Amino acid sequence: MERHTPTARLEARLPREVHALLKRAADLQGRSLTDFVVAAASEAARKTIEDMEILRLAAADQRLVAEALLTPPEPAPALVRAFARHGRTVDPE
Repeated sequence: MERHTPTARLEARLPREVHALLKRAADLQGRSLTDFVVAAASEAARKTIEDMEILRLAAADQRLVAEALLTPPEPAPALVRAFARHGRTVDPE
């Protein structure tokens, strides 16, 4: 039994030269224009999301983060006071 994947419609107006460029690229890959545009847009969207959501660190920065997690500094006096005050206010027992 074949499952139907829900679809959504996207319409776009674009310059003729851009349309011709996309059509030529699709033809070169042996794909329909729709398939080519959907694949290219999906890849661009994935890359954009990855670039914006994934934090990449150089090796030296990775070591600094690991060291900070493994050997955190002592809490500042203000933090100790705030934590004590929070305990008295939220859970007085």
